[in-house]
Amino acid sequence: MLELRPSCEGCGKSLPPNAPDAMICTYECTFCEVCALSTLRNVCPNCGGNFQHRPIRTRAQLAKHPAGAQAHPVSIDEASHASFFECYRNTPPGER
Repeated sequence: MLELRPSCEGCGKSLPPNAPDAMICTYECTFCEVCALSTLRNVCPNCGGNFQHRPIRTRAQLAKHPAGAQAHPVSIDEASHASFFECYRNTPPGER
């Protein structure tokens, strides 16, 4: 079951369960679309995976399985991510 984390781990933007711009990696690191695709260039700074739009849980599903309320730390070390990104720059997500 996805946690549906409440905010972007890059900029702190609020990402409610129905946020159309919430993106996650395979480990559910959660970023807004701007951070995921622009700042991070579609490479998760934690695992090196790519990002996909987070599915939206229906209201009925949310009543049974509520979204997470605990925000994760907000931080992107741009210098560190730049060198990390170089490892994956030319490698498609399926081959990382």
